[in-house]
Amino acid sequence: MTTLACLLGILATGLISGLPVHAQSVARPLSESAIQPSVPTRRLASELLILSGGATVQRQAEPVPGWTVSDSTGVVGHIASTWEIARSVGYSGQPLDVLVAVDLKGRIAGARLMRHSEPILTLGLSDEDIARFVGGFAGVDLMASDGPGDGPDMPDIISRATVSTGVIRDSILRTARTLAIGRGLLPGGGIDRITFETRSWEALTAQGALARQTVTLTQAAAALQGAKVPVPEGEAPFIDLWIALIDPPTIGRNILGQQQYSRAVGALGPGEAALFVASRGLYSHRGTKWRQSGTFDRLELVQGEARIALTKSGYTRIDHLAALGAPEFKERSIFQLPGDGFDPAQPFTLELTASRPAAAGGDVSFTTSVAYTLPDSYIIAPPPEAAPLWQQRWLEKRFATASVMAMMGFLTLIMLFQESLVRRPRLWLRLRLSFLTLTLFWLGWGLNGQLSVVQVVAFLQSLLSGFRWETFLIEPVIFTLWGGVALGMLFWGRGVFCGWLCPFGALQELSNVTARRFGVPQIAVPHALHERLWIIKYTLFVTILALSFYSMKDALILAEAEPFKTAISLRMIRAWPFVLFVLALLTAGLFIERFYCRYLCPLGAALAIPAKLKIFDWLHRRPQCGRECRLCETKCTVGAIDPLGRINPNECVLCLRCQVVMNDAETCPVLKRRARK
Repeated sequence: MTTLACLLGILATGLISGLPVHAQSVARPLSESAIQPSVPTRRLASELLILSGGATVQRQAEPVPGWTVSDSTGVVGHIASTWEIARSVGYSGQPLDVLVAVDLKGRIAGARLMRHSEPILTLGLSDEDIARFVGGFAGVDLMASDGPGDGPDMPDIISRATVSTGVIRDSILRTARTLAIGRGLLPGGGIDRITFETRSWEALTAQGALARQTVTLTQAAAALQGAKVPVPEGEAPFIDLWIALIDPPTIGRNILGQQQYSRAVGALGPGEAALFVASRGLYSHRGTKWRQSGTFDRLELVQGEARIALTKSGYTRIDHLAALGAPEFKERSIFQLPGDGFDPAQPFTLELTASRPAAAGGDVSFTTSVAYTLPDSYIIAPPPEAAPLWQQRWLEKRFATASVMAMMGFLTLIMLFQESLVRRPRLWLRLRLSFLTLTLFWLGWGLNGQLSVVQVVAFLQSLLSGFRWETFLIEPVIFTLWGGVALGMLFWGRGVFCGWLCPFGALQELSNVTARRFGVPQIAVPHALHERLWIIKYTLFVTILALSFYSMKDALILAEAEPFKTAISLRMIRAWPFVLFVLALLTAGLFIERFYCRYLCPLGAALAIPAKLKIFDWLHRRPQCGRECRLCETKCTVGAIDPLGRINPNECVLCLRCQVVMNDAETCPVLKRRARK
């Protein structure tokens, strides 16, 4: 216990001296809406947009929330929060907020990281590294023809902080693009009000630019049964209703002609649109009540949850149409649609209500509707969005990912054919040491494929704050490794990872093997004490997980009880307290094999809990184990065999050493006795 206290004391010293100021303690709120986005100050706005004089920052909520920045010359740019627009959540499952500034040329003027709780950023990088990466987006052109993700101005993802910096990169680009389109700096999502091509009425109809709904006299008579004056039956139209949005010149000018079109769209205010409605048949789409009430009671436009009335103030009567092949209509109208609450680029429906006095008193009525969607050819396409970083990462890491898959495939063969392997002790030992060496040097130090309890906590946090596959797909090696480990735990338990695929576990075992060959004495921990020391790692895991719901920063500090980042990810290039902590653990492991795995590893504790669901149990025991022989107990790498010969699956790392001993006729006392008989 004294040794453990010393190790934790060394760790605490390093944590106190290693915290950067950007790391913020973020308590989990009741909901996402409780987290307020960062607000730019005048000074910060001037720095982001490189203004020499004073700046004025004004909040603008529509159509994209953000802030407009002005100086003495007028508007100079816009700023938005990645948390408010992109709802950016880091690898830790906590909000990640960057203020992004866009200039009037559609370029990112600057960016500033305001909030994060990322593990690698909290304790692995300096403030200068973070500021340099985030500030490196200044000058990125959002109008790039192939998207803004691969240009020469794009800052490189920080090595060994791939996931965190990748999330920052994607949230900055997505927010900047959304802000630029919303402020009109980039085309996208709006109606093409410039292009004109000659089209006939038939061509516009075939394209979907004109929509139509017809109700025959027979259909109307059935719908208006009980009317004082019945509707005569027949196939002639009760009403033949046509509608179109005329804002695009190809639609409006072809239908109305140049002169009428210019008058119609010239009267529109900012953001407003114009709707063409024409009809023929027995029923009028206008009626007469609008002259007194000012509202066309027979028509109503519906878009989503919004219902928009058509009013007299926005009405224009059309006497003739210019379109080639246009039908002869009884009534033709133009209605102005408001800029607030209506988006002409989105689908909508025009409802027409027909009514007649009923013979029994009151009215009988029915409603018919015309659905309309402006064809995509009339909507300006936005510039291409940056390709998701995870796709690029999988392409770049395809060889590394394939090698991890190959390692896991080979390990699967070892587990499937273990009974043949354990009967050949020398082959088993060579194969195991070779695999552990590959795990340490290639998977660990080469590919940085070290799993961590931080990833477990991040996964659980993401399930509560909004799970996003993209966040976890950014690092292909880690994602592939977790996928294989999840299947391995389901089939055989946690030992698939802990005993074979953990680089730090491999480092401990290989160093202990070397120590044994040099005659370093081994300490046998009494089983009663051994069992009680297990409490430490399970308590540590539960504490880290529970603390993450209060403060992710504090949870990440406690997660530094894992030496993985120092020993594997950062290859011992770190402040001396962290390095000394790792050396202390490895030194203890020279005398007690896999000392850290046995008593301190919170990741092993986390994996042991779901591993109870494993399907197979191919580790054999004999009735004599624990009663007549306790050799396997003394040979077990992690002390997972109790004095009664039972294997504790929560502690077993599937090294197969006990199976080798059981099947070795020169080692197993039971087999020796059988041979003598």
